[in-house]
Amino acid sequence: MNSALNKIENFICYFCFAIIVSFPVFQILSRSIDFFSIPASQEIVQHMTLWIAFVGAVLATRSNRLLAVVREPVFKQSSEFNIGHFLVHAVSAGIVFLLAVSYLKMIQIGIQYPEFVAPFIPVWFAQSIIPIGLFLIWYHMIITSSNKLNYRLFLVFYSFLTVGVLYYWQFPFSNEILLTIKVLATLALVAFGLPIFIVLATLSVLFFLSEPTDWATNFDLISTISDSAYRIVVSPTLAAIPIFTLAGYILAESNISRRLLDFFQASLGWLPGSTVVIVVILCAFFTALTGGSGVTILALGAILYPILVEEGYSEVFSLGLITTAGSLGLLFPPSLPAIIYSVTAGINPIDLFKQGFFPALFLLSVVVMYGFYHKPIKQKRNKFNLKKSVKTLSIAKWEIIIPILIIVGLFSGFATLVECAALLVVYVLFIELYIYKDIDIKDIPKIVIDCATLVGGVLIILGFAMGFTGYLVDAQIPLKILHFAQQSIESKIVFLLALNILLLIAGCIMDVFSAIIVIVPLIAPLAAYFGIDPVHLAIIFIANLELGYITPPVGMNLFLSSYRFEKDMPTVYRATMPYFFIRLIGVLFITYIPLFFY
Repeated sequence: MNSALNKIENFICYFCFAIIVSFPVFQILSRSIDFFSIPASQEIVQHMTLWIAFVGAVLATRSNRLLAVVREPVFKQSSEFNIGHFLVHAVSAGIVFLLAVSYLKMIQIGIQYPEFVAPFIPVWFAQSIIPIGLFLIWYHMIITSSNKLNYRLFLVFYSFLTVGVLYYWQFPFSNEILLTIKVLATLALVAFGLPIFIVLATLSVLFFLSEPTDWATNFDLISTISDSAYRIVVSPTLAAIPIFTLAGYILAESNISRRLLDFFQASLGWLPGSTVVIVVILCAFFTALTGGSGVTILALGAILYPILVEEGYSEVFSLGLITTAGSLGLLFPPSLPAIIYSVTAGINPIDLFKQGFFPALFLLSVVVMYGFYHKPIKQKRNKFNLKKSVKTLSIAKWEIIIPILIIVGLFSGFATLVECAALLVVYVLFIELYIYKDIDIKDIPKIVIDCATLVGGVLIILGFAMGFTGYLVDAQIPLKILHFAQQSIESKIVFLLALNILLLIAGCIMDVFSAIIVIVPLIAPLAAYFGIDPVHLAIIFIANLELGYITPPVGMNLFLSSYRFEKDMPTVYRATMPYFFIRLIGVLFITYIPLFFY
């Protein structure tokens, strides 16, 4: 059964990606040659993104890759009983099953009062992936939680019990003391591996049900959480995230890093400190394409670290440079965090990329300058060889122009953000399959599955975070924070300082996607009150979170670097500390002297 189910899930994933890539490309062609267009093409792509989000989350669940604070997978079959893992399993199964059942009512209403995404495609059919995906997530959670039948049966029983209790329970659901205990208990389970989207969904359920109302049932309120996920995931620009990520994954499977490295070494190797420049540029390039600094460290670390050491740089310096450079690039197009921020804050992602380019270049330059003046133990410089430079350029030319293609596509008006992403996928597929032949057609399914797993794990967090944000808005939490800030913070400078500190802490303990989704709705009204431009706020936000990746003691990149290079944490701290202070100065410069860039 599992094998057949996995095949069905994979097929749906392939189909959805085929749609969201092919439809935007077809729309460009239809405009260019005045050919017929696909009716409601954009709406179909948006809803296919919804399907990718939930099917991808299913894939992430079955492969134990749901995003959590702890690194060790919590849903794994084991004969040993662990009370922390048991509580995580019970809460996860109960909440997911509850969300799935509650949304069935929304589907029922959609069937009774049909609206259409496109001809012959009703909205309820597109939305059906939400309960279907949640039921599949619930199923995989139970199957992977233990190899003992009794354990699994208990989780099933607990899930049905949760739904039954809430179906018959009458308001008020909870008092303040019980609510506080439940919230603290939920947050405590984070340390045992409770997935981030489950944390957000659980908090949303607890808070919504704590508010007495006479117009809705428990299930009505809970269904609004999943409905918030629907509304945000089908936003017009969000489809760019899975498409750009797919392009990044295709490139990561190729030998692009080796070809670019050969070109930069041949062209810049004669300059003192050229290796540092090359490392920083490559890392920023990959981080911008993949949207995750961890991917950059894991993928490029094995190539770049030995090169730095061979060039005469110390192991500590090399470790610090790669760890730091792996968190650069989130402000360069087509960065996923930048797009998600734009969707969350309601700003134009093109404006963010335009205004964020020079601050991003500045942060990159700060790291390069430190490395430039950090002399290697044994000086090694290559003589410039024009023939070799031209040869390596000729080999890598199809990949070197990728950033140019992205920038021209985004800023020329030729294509929308989503269309530009789709064209990029077609382009990289062609060059890697037929020009460089680094990948084979049979490798594509695995790449698509890996991409969907990452995207699903991120987008489902985004979706259910919006449910939590919905409660915050209903409870007027942003307004209350605004009133508090008005009374306690007197100037724009003090607010920006407090913001820097808050974001630095958030960057340490939260992944960039969760931080954007949870914090942005809270700080955006405050920033507007103090007269901070929304795009400038976005740049400050992302730059701070980049810095959070390397902030001791719990910056994410520090742990990834320790894992990748097999170094103890004190060594990683020592290696990255100089870069931390240099990056901190750069972030403060961007925060307080924006006129320098705009």
